Amino acid sequence: MAKNTDPNLQKQVIYSIYVRSHTEEGTFRAILPDLDRIRALGTDIIWFMPIHPIGVKGKKGSLGCPYANRDYRAVNPAYGTLEDFRELADAIHARGMKVMIDVVYNHTSPDSVLYEQHPEFFYHGPNGKPGNKIGDWADVIDLDYTNPALWDYQIESLCGWAQIVDGFRCDVASFVPVAFWEKARAAVEKVRPGCIWLAETVHGGFGAFARHSGFYSATDYEMFSAFDLEYEYDIREYFDRYLRGEIALSHWLDMMNLQEAIYPANYNKMRCLENHDQPRIASFVPEESDLINYTALLYFLKGTTLIYAGQEVEAAHKPSLFEREPVDWHTGKDLSPLMTRLAAIKHGVLSPDDSFRAAADDEHRIAVLERDDGERICCGIFSLHSQNAAVEVKVPDGRYENLIDGAPVLVENGQTFCAGKPLIFTYKK
Repeated sequence: MAKNTDPNLQKQVIYSIYVRSHTEEGTFRAILPDLDRIRALGTDIIWFMPIHPIGVKGKKGSLGCPYANRDYRAVNPAYGTLEDFRELADAIHARGMKVMIDVVYNHTSPDSVLYEQHPEFFYHGPNGKPGNKIGDWADVIDLDYTNPALWDYQIESLCGWAQIVDGFRCDVASFVPVAFWEKARAAVEKVRPGCIWLAETVHGGFGAFARHSGFYSATDYEMFSAFDLEYEYDIREYFDRYLRGEIALSHWLDMMNLQEAIYPANYNKMRCLENHDQPRIASFVPEESDLINYTALLYFLKGTTLIYAGQEVEAAHKPSLFEREPVDWHTGKDLSPLMTRLAAIKHGVLSPDDSFRAAADDEHRIAVLERDDGERICCGIFSLHSQNAAVEVKVPDGRYENLIDGAPVLVENGQTFCAGKPLIFTYKK
């Protein structure tokens, strides 16, 4: 693990905002009135998807993708000015939250300021022209980190932003050398002590494909030396297969147990049901009773929790990266009270030092999870298809309290009854 990683990050909640789609206006200033509501959810950190100017050459859609960065040192004029962003960051800080921005350091747009000034910083394909190594990313060209001068430029940019923000979510971080991230972290620490580093590590299959193709892709284990937390994409494919009905619940949960076994003791995987690259969870789980169980499970998992803006109103449509599609905030649904309560449990009950164990009742699709801090065990039972069933638990017989709603939980003969609603309760060993 990175030497100065704060273990308390595991108890925190990140709220992800795509400025273009968060409001009808799609600007920095339009987000200001929403900050109190976001804070009330129990949010600790707001992560803004890329706020920089977007490339025009080869752009996708009518507005282009924010991950086709045109200038690392400026803001997208469609969102407002740099002063507008500073004001937004100040307002977030005033409410006790931190600010993270997206860092897209694997590639830029073909018409980026960096390419215009330093074409030698870029990867050139067999045809001698700049391009990208992997994927259908026609709107970007890859950077070449064999050039040490590129390192200096990129780190200087990070240090500039670190004067405003508290952390960075690093896009496709696995494709950029770990040694670069380690050097960048050390430099930024002098500007922003305690800066938060989140790596978008790639799907396990994608990383293996990249290495097989002869291109650099660091493993998740290697990435932890430079990052505080990273995506759980190493097992995401199993979650997706479970949602599609291809594997049993126990298969996905077994992969979480594997993470607990192979990573450093204080590893932190960012847990999410959805994000801007994945389908909305409500598109897979349309029944609200089921979604309540999934949401409660999400907060109970070991690692920082991510909420993608709109998830709290059960939005089913994933906003396009290439167009302006404002979130529908008027769905008539609202998981906010539940999320607020779950955030309080995450902040006040669960410990970053907990060991984690997961088991499943595959017949009823019920997850039975344990968080053990050595003295107290927190038990979570989540009926992902809202089924009623008696559940076996390794808990002393007795009467406990469901921390979600205060209802009693009765354990008799090593069993408790799950009435289709999530249960979280604690007991001393």
